[in-house]
Amino acid sequence: QVQLVESGGGSVQAGGSLRLSCAASGGTFSTYPKAWFRQAPGKEREFVAAMSWNTGNTPYTDSVKGRFTISRDNAKNTLYLKMNSLKPEDTAVYYCAAQRSAYRSVSTRAHEYGDWGQGTQVTVSS
Repeated sequence: QVQLVESGGGSVQAGGSLRLSCAASGGTFSTYPKAWFRQAPGKEREFVAAMSWNTGNTPYTDSVKGRFTISRDNAKNTLYLKMNSLKPEDTAVYYCAAQRSAYRSVSTRAHEYGDWGQGTQVTVSS
């Protein structure tokens, strides 16, 4: 089981940028598929981006393609989400997540991720 702690959220104006970080501890982070999800008020949690354990597969939800980039630093056991050209509709609590089985295929479905961070708020004003 991996413990995940997100940081880097905040309030920005539309068009601005933020970089979210997710620090992992308690496991071999590099061998687990990882992802970012978000949940806006009154809405269900939705997939944002994911990374396979070997970084060969990095799917994104259509609304963030070309604006968001998922990456990781194995030496720091940290997952990142760089968000550019932010829009008001990106406002949400952002969560990082990791699957509990190593070397599995990456997934866009929340129920396949067993470890979650506490979330970090991102607010984009127009």
